[in-house]
Amino acid sequence: MLLQQLLVIALMVVLATVVYGWLTFHRVNEAVGGKTLAVAQTVAEDDDLRAVLSAPPPKVLSPETLATGPVQQLAQHVRGRTGALFVVVTDRDGIRWAHPNPALLGRLVSTSPDAALSGQEVTTSEVGSLGPSVRSKVPVRSIDGTEIVGEVSVGYPTQLVLDGVVSSGWAIVGVGVGAMVLGAVGSTMLSRRLRRDTLGLEPVEIGTLVQDQEVVLFGVDEGVIGVGPDRRVTVCNAKARRLLDLDEPEGRTLAELGLPAAVPLLLDAGADDDGTAVQVVVSEHVLLVSARKVVRAGRDLGWVLMVRDRTDVQALTRQLDAVGALTTALRAQRHEFANRLHTVSGLLDIGRPDQAADYLHTTLESGPLKYPLENAALLSDTYLLAFLGAKSTQAAEKGVRLRLGAATLLHSGVSDAANVTTVLGNLVDNAVVAAVQGVATDRWVEVELLSDGTELFMTVADSGNGVEPDHRELAFREGFTTAPQLPDGHADGHGEGLGLALSRQIARIGGGDVWLLSDGGDGAGAVFAARLNNALDGEGGGHDG
Repeated sequence: MLLQQLLVIALMVVLATVVYGWLTFHRVNEAVGGKTLAVAQTVAEDDDLRAVLSAPPPKVLSPETLATGPVQQLAQHVRGRTGALFVVVTDRDGIRWAHPNPALLGRLVSTSPDAALSGQEVTTSEVGSLGPSVRSKVPVRSIDGTEIVGEVSVGYPTQLVLDGVVSSGWAIVGVGVGAMVLGAVGSTMLSRRLRRDTLGLEPVEIGTLVQDQEVVLFGVDEGVIGVGPDRRVTVCNAKARRLLDLDEPEGRTLAELGLPAAVPLLLDAGADDDGTAVQVVVSEHVLLVSARKVVRAGRDLGWVLMVRDRTDVQALTRQLDAVGALTTALRAQRHEFANRLHTVSGLLDIGRPDQAADYLHTTLESGPLKYPLENAALLSDTYLLAFLGAKSTQAAEKGVRLRLGAATLLHSGVSDAANVTTVLGNLVDNAVVAAVQGVATDRWVEVELLSDGTELFMTVADSGNGVEPDHRELAFREGFTTAPQLPDGHADGHGEGLGLALSRQIARIGGGDVWLLSDGGDGAGAVFAARLNNALDGEGGGHDG
């Protein structure tokens, strides 16, 4: 780039110098021509000259006679005073009456006198008997001014014009050299500035970098946000805009974009770390946002934020927890079923069918497994019964009674066990934590389940201290939790403030919702409600297997 700039400057200076030199040549040529014209006009107005040329010419014009004549004397005198190359005077026939070379007197001039003899005053550059010159030809009129009786031709050598151009040329060359030097210095400074601004990258490298940026930023499956040293967004790809629900983020700070508070704090954490990440919930997405400091050639370039969608992973994790609890409960049921079937088989083998029948009736009434779940008989769905039974065991370990509400009634079996157990599990887990933290000595959690076609309605109440009015919406915000914090910053045995946010997201994806039905008070804890669409098979009857 520097060499190209210098070449362009050199060409411009040379072009300007040539043009200026050409203009100077014409200017000097016009100045000399004006001088020749003035001298010629002055000589042509001389009365003695006009009188001599107006008189009848002698029969014989010898060079000797003309050399000593008044016309030659006048011409030589003017030539000496003005420094002209020649002062030539002719009669109306173009015969020389005055000339610097006396031998040429009395002869026809070497250049055409027709223009002057026709009454015109002309200035031209011609080559005559004395060489190339700039000359002016002026007509000489008679004393009465009625006719043209001759011409006066005055010339200066062309070398005089060239000498004038050369004398001005040094200034032209000096300006040109100065322009070259200034251009070179300016180009060098500009080149250094560009290299500093482009971090030493050459134009080809910059072009390649732009292509790579387009491929990386808009071709990857993850969101990418570039943040400058001034903490303003410089670039944001389409995936990040969609995940974070951003509209024209460039030029704005992360705080101005309304992102969760944990995201701007990443910039400070990422300054000393090789990359740190936080988990946030934005709209319907659970996102993992990480920050990395970018430094090149010792220069701080800002940060790069990577946004990864972990919605499915978090949902699967929660569902896996629920399935794990369900599997454990079903395994225990299977084991208990096997034991009880062996008992029935033994009673039948020894011939005691009545005792076997009584034992079966008792098993049907109490269920295959003795869960601490109160009012379990209200629920016939195997999945939910096993799941809530497992949750009741966990709650009992913390001194909390889990029971089904008296209004519980399901006419259909569960068709979407994963989402149902995820939402219900989160609500029950939160309620158990609230009951443990509550001041009531009787700690309980009550779950009511109702069906309406394929829709499942659920309410979860607890004996905790309730939800403060200012926390009604905060309860569903990612990261908000009232669980006691351990020294490592995590909640004591329960989540990280994602349960309610994730449950609401799962419900809303299917057209349902999760909301706070009552924030508690008067000795009662909070009541959360949920509606899940297409969660039941709608065919009537539960999974009674």
